Amino acid sequence: MNRLINVVLLVLSIPTMAIAIYDGFDLPVEFLKTSGAQIPYKFEIYLLLGMLILVANLRRSIRRWMGAWMLHKQDRFLFNSVVSTKRKKRVITYLFLESFVMLFIAYALYRLTPDAWMPITGYLFGAFDGVVFALVGAMSKIFRVAISSKAVISADREVNLVYFEGLRRLSIQQQSVFFDYIKGLQLTFPSDVVTEIKKEDFKQTLLAQIDQEQVFVEENFKTY
Repeated sequence: MNRLINVVLLVLSIPTMAIAIYDGFDLPVEFLKTSGAQIPYKFEIYLLLGMLILVANLRRSIRRWMGAWMLHKQDRFLFNSVVSTKRKKRVITYLFLESFVMLFIAYALYRLTPDAWMPITGYLFGAFDGVVFALVGAMSKIFRVAISSKAVISADREVNLVYFEGLRRLSIQQQSVFFDYIKGLQLTFPSDVVTEIKKEDFKQTLLAQIDQEQVFVEENFKTY
């Protein structure tokens, strides 16, 4: 989901920046026979793009905080642990990088034209939320991984949810656990999310939730 949101934000930033450049520098728009500052429906275009940016960031924010809140209720899960230190550091780094990029885009838009106030608001919200989430994550234990009777879940920079229903094969390669399902569906789960001291507990709890007569478990996962 987080990757999808970043792609959406990147795609939306292209027309937003293009219009802001034409608007801010009042460049001629030949095919409209006008200039950037006189683009028709400019307010509506900025408003639409800004709302889409804000909604994308709001959707990601809700998913992140809801995931952290859900896994905080440890007694609801068969296994529940904080993520590994390595994973936590990487997550915090990426959160700050994402926030910096959005802050930079917001500043660039402001320097080009204050008329782009709605896209600026959307990016500022995303940057602020990312920084707050990173700081809370750094000072607390909200980044967690858990197993229920139906799924394995991790909640940090993004929420990974992998169900056991329909599972046919379980394997591990490099830093990902691969879940292969019927009809060719394959989902992945980060293997480095679990601390070393909890890996055996995590593995045994996960294996206990699946029918190993129906699910082929590769040896590389058994020795994980």
